[in-house]
Amino acid sequence: MKMKNKIIAPFIALMALLTFSSCDKDLEVEEEDYMENFEMLWKTVDEKYCFFDYKKDSIKDWNTVYYEYKAKVENCRSKMDLFYILGDMLKELKDGHVNLYSSFDIARYDIQGDYLDNYNSKVISSDRYLGRDYKIAGGLKYKILENNIGYIRYSSFSSSFSDANLDYILDYFRNTEGIVIDVRDNGGGYADLVNVFASRFTDHKVHVGYMQYKSGKGHSDLSDPEPIYLEPGDGLHYYGRVAVLTNRNCYSATNDFVQTMTVLPNVITVGDRTGGGAGMPMSSELPNGWYMRMSVAPYLDVNMHYTEFGIDPDVKVDMDEKDELNKIDTIIETACTLILNASF
Repeated sequence: MKMKNKIIAPFIALMALLTFSSCDKDLEVEEEDYMENFEMLWKTVDEKYCFFDYKKDSIKDWNTVYYEYKAKVENCRSKMDLFYILGDMLKELKDGHVNLYSSFDIARYDIQGDYLDNYNSKVISSDRYLGRDYKIAGGLKYKILENNIGYIRYSSFSSSFSDANLDYILDYFRNTEGIVIDVRDNGGGYADLVNVFASRFTDHKVHVGYMQYKSGKGHSDLSDPEPIYLEPGDGLHYYGRVAVLTNRNCYSATNDFVQTMTVLPNVITVGDRTGGGAGMPMSSELPNGWYMRMSVAPYLDVNMHYTEFGIDPDVKVDMDEKDELNKIDTIIETACTLILNASF
């Protein structure tokens, strides 16, 4: 038994050393590499980021950012410090699609704002709405409310669903007065699901917006807007009235979904302005192995307006505090009233 312990102890010590060595290696970097990584990151953003002109009145001049953060990098003493300096530099772009990835953290822009949440999960979980007897199809929760209106709660475009899932839901809702699609607090996810979902609410090809691409290294070098179309999807469709519920926490793919749905007939958006995030991202590797992501191709709506900072609803409604206390969702109730009164 003692011999066994003598063998195991050095083995454990060796494994611990390898583990710590592996961890330390990710934090080690030669000081001369600090500036190399900084320069490449700044230059890549300078040449490829697509919203410099659009945001010129709301973000710092990128050349000013260069000298401000170069001084910080010159005084940097560790790889971890470098990471957070570079992460702070990227935050100057005020873009949720801009990130820096390492093995120990992800630098990200945390959007701050003085606005109402306009969503309460406890209210949605009450018997008046989802309750306990709702159905689930893929990432979608659904139920027919007491007023014979179909309700779909979709919390994340990272939660996938299939064509069969949509077929079951739309068949279940075939005799309803309308459908409420609740994407409040949906932070985005898989962009390809946007068209899969939206395509079930049209029977013909629809122009839903535009996209531009970087055409050169200058901040203004963008291609002419190219039209984007939505084709009718396979499977069952729904052509009744549809209300899409939004709030400030609708980002990225959800922002795109809202933009697409607003163009369709018999669709209305209700709630608060979306959070935005309307640039297609791309990734690039730095010399030290970190990855950065940024917006390189902006989406525009059918009127050629950028939606990077969000989309206003057709009907602006905030949650009422008294309603919340009584487990009533003011925004859902408004949407149901609009559907029942055929107000759109």
